[in-house]
Amino acid sequence: MKKPLLGALFAVLLLGAGTAPAVAATSHDAAAPQKTTQVQQVTAKAVDFAGTVALSNCSGSVVRTAASLPSDPALVLSNGHCLETGFPGPGEVVLGRKSTRSFTLLNSAGSGVGTLRASKIAYGTMTDTDVSLYQLTRTYAQIESTYGIKALELNAAHPVQGTAITVVSGYWKRTYSCNIDGFVYRMKEGSWTWKDSVRYTSACQTIGGTSGSPVIDNATGKVVAVNNTGNEDGQQCTVNNPCEVDESGNVTVRQGINYAQETYGIVPCIGAGSQIDLNRTGCTLPKP
Repeated sequence: MKKPLLGALFAVLLLGAGTAPAVAATSHDAAAPQKTTQVQQVTAKAVDFAGTVALSNCSGSVVRTAASLPSDPALVLSNGHCLETGFPGPGEVVLGRKSTRSFTLLNSAGSGVGTLRASKIAYGTMTDTDVSLYQLTRTYAQIESTYGIKALELNAAHPVQGTAITVVSGYWKRTYSCNIDGFVYRMKEGSWTWKDSVRYTSACQTIGGTSGSPVIDNATGKVVAVNNTGNEDGQQCTVNNPCEVDESGNVTVRQGINYAQETYGIVPCIGAGSQIDLNRTGCTLPKP
């Protein structure tokens, strides 16, 4: 996990970019295979910081679905390991827990323009995925009216291998550009297991504090994943050293390579009024 930058108390738990099992990428893996791009070349608008946020220890973004209404309470996306309540254990799901956490909203240039505040942790887990969603006290319309900033849209489709992407860290006010190298059937890190994770090409050398950063498709400007971890030391399946496991159980370690968790599966779980409904059709997020 990308280290959450929580200080000595959580030092042994820091897994990578932010507060989740994300390892700070500090080395390159020259042997890591680089797959060719499989998507068409599209002239895309440059990705900037508008709509991203900085947490106390991680990165995040204000997000919506295509069906979200301006009057809906806004949502902030980050990692499960970035929760102020600590890392959820395997099998643990946080749902509807009161929170007053604050977030610094950034404009396109990466400057903080205001503070947003949560009313609750709408959802959080590190089981199957590594995600947190905070519901805010302001609506999408109120944020746009006050700051002139729109929420980032969650892509409802599975990401595509070869896609050009940008990881946008509100914590560091820094971006990382690379491509989706492929997908990992199962990724294990410490006690946690994640399904169908995104693997970056080696150019995205994310560091501690980038946990929770939105992974944006350069062509569409939509969020396709949330940055969460990387293999720092070449160890196998330990904290800060996730390993890849295929359908046959074969384990692969890619030192210096970083990863994200797909977000398209979140979309079916968001209902009217930004409410998380795990019983909605198509929602496969883990339940409490």
